[in-house]
Amino acid sequence: MRTDLTLPTPSTTSASAAATVRNLGILAHVDAGKTTVTERILFLTGATHRRGEVHEGTTVTDFDPQERDRGITISAAAVSCDWDGHRLNLIDTPGHVDFADEVERSLRVLDGAVAVFDAVAGVEPQSESVWRQADRHGVPRIAFVNKMDRPGADLDGAVASIRDRLHPAPLAVQLPIGREGEFTGVVDLLRLRALTWPDRPGGADGVQVSDVPVELAAEAERRRQALAEAVAELHPAALEEYCATGTLGADTLAGALRQLTADGQAVVVLCGSAYRNRGIEPLLDAATAYLPSPLDVPPVRGDWQGTVQERSADPEQPLAALVFKVNASTTGRLSGLRIYSGILRKGDTVLDARTGRTERIGRILRVQADRHTETDTAVAGDIVAVIGPKVARAGSTLCAPGAPLVLEPAVAADPVVTVAVEARSSVDTDRLAVALLRLAEEDPSLVVGTDPESGQRVLSGLGELHLEVAVEKLRRSGLEVTVGRPQVAYRETLSRAVAGLVLRHVKQDGGAGQFAHIVVDVEPLGEPGTEGFEFRSTVTGGRVPQEFVQAVEAGCRDALADGPLGHPVTGVRVTLTDGATHVKDSSDLAFRTAGRLALREALRRGIPVLLEPVVDVTATVPPDSLGGVLGDLYARRGRVHGSEPQGARGATLTATVPLAELFGYAGALRSRTQGRGTFTTHPAGYAPAPRRE
Repeated sequence: MRTDLTLPTPSTTSASAAATVRNLGILAHVDAGKTTVTERILFLTGATHRRGEVHEGTTVTDFDPQERDRGITISAAAVSCDWDGHRLNLIDTPGHVDFADEVERSLRVLDGAVAVFDAVAGVEPQSESVWRQADRHGVPRIAFVNKMDRPGADLDGAVASIRDRLHPAPLAVQLPIGREGEFTGVVDLLRLRALTWPDRPGGADGVQVSDVPVELAAEAERRRQALAEAVAELHPAALEEYCATGTLGADTLAGALRQLTADGQAVVVLCGSAYRNRGIEPLLDAATAYLPSPLDVPPVRGDWQGTVQERSADPEQPLAALVFKVNASTTGRLSGLRIYSGILRKGDTVLDARTGRTERIGRILRVQADRHTETDTAVAGDIVAVIGPKVARAGSTLCAPGAPLVLEPAVAADPVVTVAVEARSSVDTDRLAVALLRLAEEDPSLVVGTDPESGQRVLSGLGELHLEVAVEKLRRSGLEVTVGRPQVAYRETLSRAVAGLVLRHVKQDGGAGQFAHIVVDVEPLGEPGTEGFEFRSTVTGGRVPQEFVQAVEAGCRDALADGPLGHPVTGVRVTLTDGATHVKDSSDLAFRTAGRLALREALRRGIPVLLEPVVDVTATVPPDSLGGVLGDLYARRGRVHGSEPQGARGATLTATVPLAELFGYAGALRSRTQGRGTFTTHPAGYAPAPRRE
């Protein structure tokens, strides 16, 4: 049996079961150990009876054949388990940038998260990306520094990188016992006790609680006092006790840490080695102690016909649930739901507020990755899956028909890479169309369209790997397809300002005519590559009424869809400076047309510039390959920003490279480094592309 490590949690007067629920995400950079952490949690809580391993392809959450073949998480997977009277709904999220949209949809329905960091690398590029995503959604987090048994592991270094790159106040509540391969446990700084995990056959229940080792006693006392001082600086109630006694009690510390976590003022930092089953029990205790329940988060806000409404995690309120994931197959549709209020029962009729269509809930399922357990009801705070809704998509709101509400969905990222996809056999053309639409239903960041010039079906996504995975799904479903070379999503802007452009739109073809006279200044919004569009009016004296000003803006936005070079326009500011109207022939349509024509003419005069998407690349390469990798990056038109030594591991290079030049880079890097090099990418916006001859 495990020794009780539970930290005190605030009492609640609510009798709702939601008080014991924790809806948590596991977030991290690729290969930091998210899936291994999830597997150890499932094993320790009794949800599984065998520890799954990523390298063996036996994990619960990476159940898709492609995930097991590639050794990475591609799709967010939900699992449930119980720990000390709490039900934990966990979502293991992808760590690769190409699947960041999966993280976005998961964070939309989570109340808290565990951010996993590599004890050697600290905060890595995608760690920072998912942290910022969690910031946008206001999701409280705790941090787990994993792989403390690796050579070069350094808890203090990882904490410093959290402080420097993520900017919360990291509060380490543990001190490691032993370094690198000798890491055996941690000192719990709240209660000044040692938690160790001796190597035992099976390693299932090896946690032991004892006194702090003599050689660490002074350091533990020093860090305990530093922790109390840091908490007292941030928490007024803790400051009162600290001023009165010179220290903080364990219960005061725990309560203050919970509040600081919920407010986002600080992040509790723990450490361990998930692969060696060390540090998972205190991580579970910290998750239940410091991260919020559905009752602790603010009520969800929704809209219905312009009226904003709030729903709290109360079973007595009308049903409101958000679909965050859809698995569409030939045998049916499985929709993942977060229930924010009310009760959902098997057989209920619900309203899909997006379509106005009523749907019947055929079955309600507790999800364990690719396995399910049927239940009759689900209440506010639950994350479940349902069978029945036929057209619900990720972002749809399912609500009580008598109390309609639309919840804000997660926003899908704009695709940046496109490939043409064709069926090899004409008899499979219709099957391909259906399969592509099914892919887009499951993953809103995949966009299916048609090339206007060639008539080919095109599939757009967030990166090369994203599209590779999608195409492989088509092939594994039995479709033989051919795929064109990836094409990136170019943009364009103007390179110089155009001032005082006069556009007079007059049309008379019988009946009421069209008249609009406008004068505009058009200029770049910033440096080439700056994204966005701004419109403003400096017209005075009512020469152009406000309703026509809005029509001019709408016309300008119409013109952004297709610039002189044939691509969407960005990075432009338009100022309406003057104009004139006709008493009979001026209309919204006339001024909208004038706005569109004026911006198109300004873009031609302003010398259009082609913009291409660029990405920040972080590559870790061995010492003997450094020169070759640098030369390859320069050959790909990369701008190398720096090189940071990593000891025996070589160096970490950072560079900005055009996305179009990175196709096939994974294979090239493996070839140049004999398979020892790794790299990650992060979108960095747009930059001017070289002139085409």
